[in-house]
Amino acid sequence: MTTIPASHGALAEALGADALVLRPADERFHSQLDWLDSWHSFSFSSHVDPAWMGFGPLRVINDDTIAAGRGFGMHPHRDMEIITVMVQGELHHRDSMGHAEVLRAGEVQRMSAGTGVVHSEINGSDQACRLLQIWVEPSSTGISPAYEQKPFPLQRGWTALLDPQRQEGALAIHRPVRLWRAQLQDAEALELPELSGAAWIQMIDGALELPWLLQRGDGLGWTPRLAGAAMPPTLTAGSSGADLLLFELH
Repeated sequence: MTTIPASHGALAEALGADALVLRPADERFHSQLDWLDSWHSFSFSSHVDPAWMGFGPLRVINDDTIAAGRGFGMHPHRDMEIITVMVQGELHHRDSMGHAEVLRAGEVQRMSAGTGVVHSEINGSDQACRLLQIWVEPSSTGISPAYEQKPFPLQRGWTALLDPQRQEGALAIHRPVRLWRAQLQDAEALELPELSGAAWIQMIDGALELPWLLQRGDGLGWTPRLAGAAMPPTLTAGSSGADLLLFELH
């Protein structure tokens, strides 16, 4: 087994070898504006590092805190699956497909940019909001744009957010990628689901006590060949509990 330290980056290298990829929160790229505090797990905008271009089809994980009354004006995307997981507050979405929606904490939005879409994301409330925006490469380009959003009350165990076949009430995605969210209490343990692809854990809050301590903002990726050898079959939350996302990537 090879462990690739964060300074060596990811990701094509890791996917072709038996490797763990750790992305400490404080080593992510950081964008700070008067209205936006954004942490980028992978290269984004003016932050470019060839070692951190993504993990397989997972291209962007941005942890954004947006000030009240501010946000992103109309801007374009194409040929990307864009997922927004609302953590706190609310976000007003408007797009060229005719959608004008409010995305609230606990809800998830999936937008297939496809042949092209223009949208805005504005925090119309009087409090700051926090969200994770995720970009995944679709299996094919030139598809028709699409939009959906849904609240996901978190139950005990894993809650499916994305699934190509919409299993367990998940939103669709144009890529064989699955995404779950879990919230664990103090020292609560949770078994990993059966995974056939590469995997990535992204910590939203709290901590996991693995052979490596994962805390808010940390990321950890591994390949299928490492699933049994390096990853424990059970995740255990720290004393403050844990809130996390788990990706299965093909």
